[in-house]
Formats: sequence, C-alpha cells, structure tokens
Amino acid sequence: MRTLLRSLRPDLTPWRSSRDFRLLWLSGCVTSLGSFLTYVAVPMQIKELTGSSVAVGLVGAFELVPLVVFGLWGGALADALDRRRLVLFSEAALGLLSGVLLLNALLPTPVLWPVYLVAALVAAADGLQRPALDSLTPRIVPHNQLTAAFALNSLYRNAGSVAGPALAGVVVAFAGVQTAYALDVLTFAASLVLLARIRAVPPPTGADKPSVQAVLTGVRYAWSRKDLLGTYAVDLVAMLFAFPVAVFPFLASELDADWALGLMYSASAVGALAVSVTSGWASRVHRLGRMLVAAALGWGAAMALAGLTASVWAVLLCLALAGGADQISGIARSTLWNQSIPDEVRGRMAGVELLSYSLGPQLGQVRAGGMAGLVGVRASVWVGGVACVAGVLALVAALPALLAYDDRTDPHAAAVRAEHERAAADRAAADAAAAAAAAETTADTTGTDRAEVAKAEAAAPAT
Repeated sequence: MRTLLRSLRPDLTPWRSSRDFRLLWLSGCVTSLGSFLTYVAVPMQIKELTGSSVAVGLVGAFELVPLVVFGLWGGALADALDRRRLVLFSEAALGLLSGVLLLNALLPTPVLWPVYLVAALVAAADGLQRPALDSLTPRIVPHNQLTAAFALNSLYRNAGSVAGPALAGVVVAFAGVQTAYALDVLTFAASLVLLARIRAVPPPTGADKPSVQAVLTGVRYAWSRKDLLGTYAVDLVAMLFAFPVAVFPFLASELDADWALGLMYSASAVGALAVSVTSGWASRVHRLGRMLVAAALGWGAAMALAGLTASVWAVLLCLALAGGADQISGIARSTLWNQSIPDEVRGRMAGVELLSYSLGPQLGQVRAGGMAGLVGVRASVWVGGVACVAGVLALVAALPALLAYDDRTDPHAAAVRAEHERAAADRAAADAAAAAAAAETTADTTGTDRAEVAKAEAAAPAT
C-alpha cells in the first residue's frame, strides 16, 4: 500500500530542483486566484449594468479575435525575445487592465463600454503572454521532469477552478465587484515580484525575427509533424463535440435539480484535481500518443453517459470522470509538446496550441446550444459524446504517427533531450568557472590581507 501511494502522489522533483520553476509556480498560484475573482466579477457587473444575458454573452465575442491574432503573434515574439521579460511585461499589462476595471467600478455610475474594451485587451495580453509562459517551462526544467512540471502546474489550476469561483462569488456578493477588482490588482503585484526574480531566458542563437513569415514557418513545422497535428486535432474534436457547458442550466432543469447547477460547473474540475494529486504515475508513461487517445475516448464516453442517465448524481459522476480524462489528456499533450519541439520554434507552437485548446470550447458551446434546440438537451449531450468517440477514432486512423509516438525512440524528442543536456553542461561549466574565479579572488584578497598584517606587526614597536 505504501508503494502504491508513493507511485500516485505528485512528483515534486521540478519544485526541488529548479528555483525558477518554484517562482513561476507560485506566481501562477497567485495570479490564478486573482483571475477567478475578475472572471466572476465581470459578468456580474455587466448583469448589474444591463440586466441582459445577451450583453453578458458578448464578452466572449470581444475576446475571441484578439486571442487568435495575438496568440499567433505572441508565439513569434516568444521565439525572438527573452521569454521571461515578455511574461513579465504582459503580466504588468494585465495588472494595469485590472486597475482600469477597478477605477471604472469606483465611478458613481460605472460605464459599460470600458468593460468590453478591457475584455478585448485582456484577451490580447493573454494571447501575447501564454505562448511565452508555456514555452518558458522547458527552459527552466530538466527534460526528464517535464511531465511532473505540467502535473504540478495543473494542480494549482484545477484547485483554483474548484475553489476560485466559490471564493469569488462570496467576495462579489458581500463586498462588491470593486473589492474583487482591487484584490486582483494586488495579486498581479505579488506575481510581478515573483516573476522579476526569475533569471533571464534569452532567445536561441539565430532566432527568427517576429514577422508574418515567422508565424507561417511555425505553422508549416506543425503541419510537417503529424504526431503534433494529431494532438491538436484530437483536442479540437473532443471540445467541439463534447463540451456541453452552455446547456448545463437547461440540463439541471430537465433533471429537476436546479440546485445542482453549480456542482455541474465544478464537477469536471474536481475530477481533474483528483488526477493532478495522484499524477505520480504519469512520469513513467512513454507512449504519450496512446495516453492522449485513451483519455480523449474516455472524455467522450463519459459525456455520452452523462447525457443518457436520468440521475443528477450519475451526471455529476460522469462529469467528474470526464474532467479526470481531460486532465490526463492535458498531461499527455503538454509533455509531448515540450519534450519534442525544438526551442527555436517552441513559442510559435505554443501559439498554435493556444488556438487548439481555446477555439474548441468556444465552438463546442455553439454546437451544444444549437443541437439542444433541434434534438433536445440530453440528446445534445449524449450525441456529442458519441460523435467525439467516433471523431477521435477517425483521427487515429488518419494520423497513425500519433499512436506510434514513444519518447524513448522518437528522433525529435531525442534531439531536444540532447540539446537540454548540452545546455545543462554549458551552465554547469559556466557556474564552475564563476565559482573558481570567485575562489581565486577570495584567495588573492586573503593573501593581501595577511601580507598587510605581517607588515604592520613588523613595524610595531616591541613591548
């Protein structure tokens, strides 16, 4: 039993071995908490200002285009600039935008249009930051610890997904949106202090300058790697067909369980969190393509069962199982990306990845809502789950390179691993040279001090 528990508990090796990873992880914890405060406060404020559900839904429309455009451009910037500096500057921009929301909320009569404008600018800043943030981890964590690093990152994200909205709801209900925005600004300030302590992460030698051509080069690289293409396509299909969050209010009503709506929203995060805290086994998986496919099939099957069952408790269980499967899929995708994509295009690939896991849920909500109007709510859920399973199987047949991926034999992973080893050796040699120079300086200083003492003793009168 002790051996089993040790194999399940999270692998803390990246936390112990990398000071910069610890700083980045703590920054993410703080920012995640503040972001959920604003995530809840913005729609609540729009509701208070307009009383319109359509006005609340427009936030997503204002966010979508900036996220797509700046996500791709942010990937090109991440490959050409110091990634740590890009993350730091975009974090400061996000903090300033939260400050704008706070100032608007403090007005005697808050105005609606700045909320939409800030939502669009936040999406743009997030699009610029996310590729640099995602491609920063492979530069500060050893190659063989990337799976554990992603699992640890997902731990605070999933914990925030469970606790953050609940805390935000309490803050907004009892202290108002102004307090939520103020706390978000404070979390950004704390995050900036942590990020500023991370060492510089300069771009690779000979990095491409940010341009449209550089973005297209990244897209062509993604297309040339059919295993990568498979990861993007599987995630897109899974979210397109089996992401029914938009119909949860109607599903709860059909089950005569309006009280369970909040639980439906958090159930998948609970399942994901359960996988995160028992993720020690994931570091020992080498066939990551198979792991990804199995998880995507599990996600679709769980959503199909959620639509077929008439018990609200069974629905919640299925949603939790789906969340756990999605977390396993996320671990497999992130590890495969980080351990096999060369550093010179890693930022641009992170931009492509941002599109794959951002567009899917947006399109999935449109699909779920539209199909619910045609065939009913529960049918929309279970048909989407079945379509997800069928779509993933079709992709596996069309892209066999995904199932064939093995990090022990894949040439791309081997090349990235060798580059990591060379970089680690260079850093060790530089640190050793710096330590030797410091020791020599100390020795010279000590010898000079001793000589001065001897002269002083010789010159002193006898007593």
